[in-house]
Amino acid sequence: MRRGCIAIDKVECDECHRPLKYGERYLVVNGEGEERQRLCIECCKKHDYLSHTAEKGKQTITFLPKE
Repeated sequence: MRRGCIAIDKVECDECHRPLKYGERYLVVNGEGEERQRLCIECCKKHDYLSHTAEKGKQTITFLPKE
């Protein structure tokens, strides 16, 4: 399962190990059991986890799967 989150505490990307700033968006991907992976926006782009949608006339980035 994928969940979009906002950093409110010290969070680090599990792939590039970059610390995320307060208020920065990131993705949590749940694996088997308690396995969890946190990915920053740049790493999500590499894995094709981002999609762009037009909402109210503006382009937005979403972590939802592409339709």
